[in-house]
Formats: sequence, C-alpha cells, structure tokens
Amino acid sequence: MNVKRWIARREPNWKLLDALLTQVEKRGLRSLQTDEIKQLASLYRSVSADLARARTNQAVVGNTLVHDLQQLTSRGYSQIYQGSRRQEWKAILDFYRWGFPSVVQQAWVCIAIATTLFILGGLIGWWFAWRDPAFMSLFVPDEMLRMVRDDRKLWMGSILGTEPTASSQIMINNIMVSLRAIAGGMTLGIITVLLLFFNGLMIGTIGTLVSQNNLAFPFWAFVFPHGSLELPAIFLAGGAGLLIARGILLPGKFRRADALKLYGLQAAQLVCGIVPMLVIAGAIEGFFSPNPAIPELLKYITGIILFVLLISYFSLKRPVDKSSTELLNYPKT
Repeated sequence: MNVKRWIARREPNWKLLDALLTQVEKRGLRSLQTDEIKQLASLYRSVSADLARARTNQAVVGNTLVHDLQQLTSRGYSQIYQGSRRQEWKAILDFYRWGFPSVVQQAWVCIAIATTLFILGGLIGWWFAWRDPAFMSLFVPDEMLRMVRDDRKLWMGSILGTEPTASSQIMINNIMVSLRAIAGGMTLGIITVLLLFFNGLMIGTIGTLVSQNNLAFPFWAFVFPHGSLELPAIFLAGGAGLLIARGILLPGKFRRADALKLYGLQAAQLVCGIVPMLVIAGAIEGFFSPNPAIPELLKYITGIILFVLLISYFSLKRPVDKSSTELLNYPKT
C-alpha cells in the first residue's frame, strides 16, 4: 500500500466532509442543499471505509491519521443519525403543537356532525327513559339498575383498590371504541353513525336513571374530569370515520381514490391526536374521578378547566413566518 498516494487521493474527500460537518454543526442540517445532504451521506460512507482500511494498516499509516479519521466519522455519525432522530422528535412535537389543532380545524364539519349525532342520541335516550322507565332496561344492565334504584348507590366504587388495572382497561376500551368509530367509515359511515348515536342514547338513559334517584350530582362529578377529554376524543374519532365515508361517498372534485387518500390522511392524523387524549382520560378515570377523598365540586372545576384548555388548544393556529409575509408584501418593480 502506497500510503502517500492513498492519502493524496482520499484527502480531498476528508476535507470536504469536514467542511460539510462544520457547516451542519454551526447552522444545522437545513442549511445544506439536497445535493449536499446526499453528498454528506456518501462521503460519510466512504470515509468510514477509509477508517477501516487505515486501521488495518495502522502500523503503516500511523496513529494520528487513524485518530483523525475516527473523529471525522464520529462527527458524521452524530449529525447523520442522531441529527435525523432529533428531526423526527421535532416533527412529532411540531405535530402535537400545531398539526393536530390544524387537522381538527380542517375537519370541523365532520366532527360537528359526529357530536350532533351523539347529543341527539343522548336527548332521545333522556326523553324515552324519563317517560317510560321500562326503556332503561334496554340499555342499562339489571345489576346497575338495582344498585341505583334499590341501594341508591353508584357503581364507580368498584374501581377503588384496582386503580392501575381499571385505568388500563378503561384506556383500552375507549381506544377500541374510537377505532371502531373510525373503521366504521369504511361501511359508508353507517357503523360510525350508529355507534355515536347509541353511545349517546346510553349516556342519556343513564343520566335519567341517576337523576330520578337523586344521584345526578355525584354521577356527573365522576364524569366531568375524564369526560372533558374522553367524549371529545370520541367525537374526533367519529369525525375521522365520517371523513373516510366522505372520501367514498362525496369525493367532490377529486377522484375517489385521491379523495380517500386525502381524507384518510386527515383521519390518521386525528387518530394520532386521539390516542394521547384517551390515555390521559383513562388515567384520570382510574385514579382521580372515583376518588372519594376529592371533593365533588373540585371534580367539576377540574373537568371544566380541562375542557376549556382543550378548546383553547384546538383553536391554536401556526404563526405566520414574518420573513415569508415580508417577501409576499415586497413591492414589485
């Protein structure tokens, strides 16, 4: 191996990689053009091969060159691989900060329809259950009916002592309900509509049951903290299902396949936002909502605050880049 000739041939690549890495370290990966990023990756691979060859002939090339190449490849690895991970985490944080609220705003019509279906079911359940007590047996288990009517007790006490298990089961159940509502969009939205309506019907019926037995205040005190996140998450899931149905039934100016891709992407983004909401709601329902040591008034206040914060979060808009605005407003000559 002619060391001098090999070094002379390979040294320009080492210097070029060093220059690109220095730029990335000072100004970030976005400072590079697309071709430069590809060149950076290619140079990193070639210099890694040079390092392997130098180590094999270390007695000839010397320790200093091996050390320099090792430092160069370490810097390259840090920027290419760890830098891409940082970009991935930044993209995730950026989605939850701005992307999720933006998707909710874009899909507000479908979400509003889903919410209306749930509320309509709740009002119908309340109306029929109040006029005909026998109607309750269609939606409320007999054991729950007996507990409320005969013992004047609510059923939430069963969670106490099994909070971790109950919380995880609640999370899984709520996520499954939401996924069914979303997947129901593939049935032209029929299953989504029925699921929203019947869940509302059940809530309305149970609400009537507890009201008739003077247990409304503690019941809604239990529901408010986690319901402020759980119910909106279900409405979002219903909206996602209706988006898919819209892509099938009402593609508009798009081809049906393109409409499905567009609305399916929005539905998928809604799913990414819904899951954390349901995890938090499940933790609250398992540990906070049924806790008898927490005053009921505090539970109401907590639920209201969480709901107000959620609405404020959904109202967020990504700030406009001032430089872009200035560019658009730059006087034309």
